[in-house]
Amino acid sequence: MPDVHDSERGGRPVTGSLAHRIDYLFKAVQPKGREYSYEEVARGCEALTAGTFSKTYVWQLRTGQRDNPTKRHLEALSAFFGVPVAYFFDDQVVEDVNAQLALVLALRDADVRDIALRAVHLDGAGRRSLARIVTEISRLQRSGADGATAPESG
Repeated sequence: MPDVHDSERGGRPVTGSLAHRIDYLFKAVQPKGREYSYEEVARGCEALTAGTFSKTYVWQLRTGQRDNPTKRHLEALSAFFGVPVAYFFDDQVVEDVNAQLALVLALRDADVRDIALRAVHLDGAGRRSLARIVTEISRLQRSGADGATAPESG
């Protein structure tokens, strides 16, 4: 979900509209390695609620064409995507859940997963050293992006 900053909240990212939240769930929750189709979400939500839920309605919610779903629809979407119902209206819950989903997204990358799995076998001192190394590399990359060059290793 794109971060929108609100100066009244001290520059902290705010969480966006219902459509942004649903769109983010489509992008982040992908157990099949791809986004769910509108049909899959609609069928899954129907099965969870024993009520009607069309793929067009799911599309309308995701694109902002509709923005006032019923409680039953929000409950079905939350159950389908595995998030609390409060995700759709509580900014703090959105921030907490999105942080967890960002970790899941990062772990889809084989290199990130490899580093994380190797770190599990390090002792506390080794993990702290690895964290410092990653922090330093990140700092060097940021300064390189700002026009500075990273020192070359010898």
